[in-house]
Amino acid sequence: LLRPEAAEAIFYMFYYTGDPKYRRWAGEIMEAIEKNCRTTYGYSAVSDVRRSPTAQRNEMETFFLAETLKYLYLTFLPNPRAVLN
Repeated sequence: LLRPEAAEAIFYMFYYTGDPKYRRWAGEIMEAIEKNCRTTYGYSAVSDVRRSPTAQRNEMETFFLAETLKYLYLTFLPNPRAVLN
């Protein structure tokens, strides 16, 4: 599944601490999504993240766009505090 919880936690940790390691982690998540989940017309959940290459499930939950990508985007804003205040 392309769940948002990890991206959300990383965003809030960056928001409150400003530690750049959280941006690095968000970047690693985005790179892994691009590498393993990208399809011709969107993104797909994978069956088992422990296998390489990953097998795509041919489904994308709506929360992926609405939440997962939102939190990754917010993490990379120059000043995320300006958006949320």
